[in-house]
Formats: sequence, structure tokens, C-alpha cells
Amino acid sequence: MFLDYAEIFVKAGDGGDGAVAFRREKYVPKGGPSGGNGGKGGDVILLADENLHTLLDFKYKRKYLAENGVNGAKALKDGKNGKDLIIKIPVGTIVKDFYSKEILHDFKQHGERFIVAKGGKGGKGNSNFATSTNQAPRYAENGKPGEERKIILELKLIADIGLVGFPNAGKSTLISVISAARPKIADYPFTTLKPNLGIVHYKEYKNFTVADIPGLIEGAHSGKGLGHQFLRHIERTKILLFLIEANAENIQEQFDILSSELSKYSSKLSKKKKLLALSKIDLLPESELNDIAGIKVKGYDGEILLISSVSGQNIPKLLDVLWQTLNE
Repeated sequence: MFLDYAEIFVKAGDGGDGAVAFRREKYVPKGGPSGGNGGKGGDVILLADENLHTLLDFKYKRKYLAENGVNGAKALKDGKNGKDLIIKIPVGTIVKDFYSKEILHDFKQHGERFIVAKGGKGGKGNSNFATSTNQAPRYAENGKPGEERKIILELKLIADIGLVGFPNAGKSTLISVISAARPKIADYPFTTLKPNLGIVHYKEYKNFTVADIPGLIEGAHSGKGLGHQFLRHIERTKILLFLIEANAENIQEQFDILSSELSKYSSKLSKKKKLLALSKIDLLPESELNDIAGIKVKGYDGEILLISSVSGQNIPKLLDVLWQTLNE
């Protein structure tokens, strides 16, 4: 199961209390203070792991507590620090505060770490408070509480190219042809209910990644048709490849709706480099194919590629264009 959104509670460990103690040794009737310091509470640390691809683990566990620091002891013995709690998350995860929605961290690289909640400081033992005028202090410091917060984990796939189109436009078939990804494919809308990521092996050991985003519908920017869950995954892509069926009733209208949904969701998406391909040309008779060969789409001034993932027609050319555009 693919899960790209989770809400969890994290709490760092409390610091241990300082100790109140005095030396009790033979021949030393009035020993000085000997209370040790409390240990620091453990931090809660998020760690990006490239081997994880979903937030599914957080569906079953939503509360995470780091270890408390140990209290100080007599004979100047300091308490042990609490163990840090390390929580592994997928690369591409954004961490937000649940209440303010402020972005706390954006994980973009494997091995990246972020302390989301800091452990409390340990309290000082009474040995720290001895002075020339107060040689036997009978008080110590309590440990500080660890930070706690509710956070949102939001996964956004990191890919070079994002496939954008209406349901059943052929995105899943295309990604299955050009990469090793094997999404569910069928001839009805909304077959794809989760994003798929494929690695395309290009010429001479070159490669790039393509994200197959579930089909958009009009109103997706406002969440219609699970639009928010889908659109977040193309925010990180470098290029958007619009895929529209060659036999669509109105290619211009579909292009305009897709462009509008992207810009309404995020101004950043409207500024990304766009390419346009018309899919399923194997379903067109030759006469209709000739008619759309010279088609112009208002708002798009690049070359319109005519492709068929089933027959493989113009797929090598599409890969050439994608690679060249990525390296411009």
C-alpha cells in the first residue's frame, strides 16, 4: 500500500533530575555535597532513507517517545543520557508543524537528519551549588522537559519528469514501456490510484526518473478527485509531460484544463518546462493521423509528439526529446 500523508506525535526525553547527596566517609564527619547531575533526555531525530518509498509505517504507529535521562546519584555520579529516537522516513518527505503548518524541514537527500524534538537538559546536582557561604546546599535542579509536537509528514516523489493527463490518457502504459515500473493498467478511468516512479535507462548508461501521476480531472486543484494527493507529487519534477489522447474530442480544451489546474494549485507548476505528446495514435486511421500531424495548440509552442506506447511508434524520439530537454 502506498501512503503519502501522515500525522504523528513526537516527544523527546525529559532530562534527569540532579541529586542531593553528601559524602559519607570514615573519618570525614561533615562531607561536602556529592549529588551528581541528571542525564540529558534523548532527541527525536528524523532520518531520510532512500530504501523507503511510502509513509505506511505511520498508519499503524502514531506516537513516538524518546528515552528520558537518568537522575543523578550520590558520589558525584551523573545520570546516563537518554537514547535518541531515530525515525526513518522516505527521501522527499516534507515535515510540517501540525498547528501552524510551518515547514520544519524538507528531506531531499539520503542520510539527511533533522532533530524534530530536542531532549530536555539534565538538572544539576547539589554539588554544583556549593559556595564559600553555603557549603552544604540541600537543593538540586530538576531536569527540563523534552520538546513535544504534533507534526505532518507529507511525501512528494522526486522525479525528473512528471506525467500529467486526464484519466486513461495512457500514462501508466507509457511508464511501463519506458521503465521497469509495472503499474496497474486497464481500459477505464482511475486505474492508477497511487503515483508510480520509474527509472528510464537511456543510451550509454544514462538514466532519468519519471513519475506517473494518477489522472487529473477538472477541479483537481481544490481537491476534487483526490487532486491534492496527486498534484503534490509533481511539484518537485523538472519537466511536465502532458499526455493527451490523440482521439480526444477537443485537444485544445484538455490542454487548457490541465494547464489551469496546475497553475491554480501552485504558481511554481505553471512555470515549469512543459512538453506535449498525443498518445494512442495506433487507434487512429491514417487519414485522421495526417490531420493531427500539423495540429497547433494555443499556449504551447514546442513540438507536439505523436506516440503509441502499444506499438512503440515514436517512443525513441520521445526519450530523445526528454533527455535533451533535461540537459538544456
